Amino acid sequence: MSEYQYYEFLAVDRPLDERQQAEVRALSTRARITATSFSNEYHWGDFRGDPRAMMDRYYDAHLYLANWGTHQVMLRLPRTLLDLKAVEQYRVDPHVAAWTTREHLILDLTSQDEGGDWIEGAEDSLSAIVGVRAELAAGDLRPLYLAWLAGYGTWERDEDAFDYDAEDELEPPVPAGLLSSLTAPQRALADFLRLDADLLTVAAQTSPPLAKTRDDPRELARWINDLPSGDKERFLLQVAQGHGARVQMELLRRFHGAPGISGDGRPRRTVAELLDAAADIRQERQRQAEASHAAEGVPPCTRT
Repeated sequence: MSEYQYYEFLAVDRPLDERQQAEVRALSTRARITATSFSNEYHWGDFRGDPRAMMDRYYDAHLYLANWGTHQVMLRLPRTLLDLKAVEQYRVDPHVAAWTTREHLILDLTSQDEGGDWIEGAEDSLSAIVGVRAELAAGDLRPLYLAWLAGYGTWERDEDAFDYDAEDELEPPVPAGLLSSLTAPQRALADFLRLDADLLTVAAQTSPPLAKTRDDPRELARWINDLPSGDKERFLLQVAQGHGARVQMELLRRFHGAPGISGDGRPRRTVAELLDAAADIRQERQRQAEASHAAEGVPPCTRT
């Protein structure tokens, strides 16, 4: 298979103006560029731009694919909506990283599998994943835990992915609602980062049920009415300037409050315990399959 790389960027909170579009056009004459998107694929050569710099200056989401096994997604949020301290708990070098600019926090989530099969349709993943931004802004930290778990899950297919002392690393706080209550964007993120289903099943064993919350419009209206007049004027100005999506995220974050980042006292498992438990599940499933085939009289050598 010849070389293949795919780049996609999305501007979610505010479209690019004509000057900004001209600036990114200078980086690629063949890219498909609109006020809210940039996409291009390469079968030879490389993209002349710096994705990190483009996220710093222009875009809120980025997806990168390469046929040597790289899956990467970046997400940009206002710093006021996602605390770097919360993100740091889920850092896994080089799979989960984050940095801040003057106004934003940017997440870099990467999966690498040089020996894996090409996943058809992976280029279409960003539109399914980008909803994770609003979930993180609302205080849902499940995407961070999924990325952390997928990062260490790399060890299952690459024994040299980490030093062995990483086996004793403790998991970060386990958010509520893993597995059965994952949202569609979270499932898309887990699939894109190649998160093993058995590993997720093990991780979810200590995840409490997701609390059922439904915003009361009357309570929200009263809360907005009580906001200081200066805040209301600032929010209205931002909406008029084209920042409506950001204002919505900030209002809901302030209404719901910031998520806790210290955990709830449940025992935290080591990386080795999680990986070993997932391996036990796979082995038990294989044992049951072999027993079923034996009962049906199917020789092991004929199985596919």
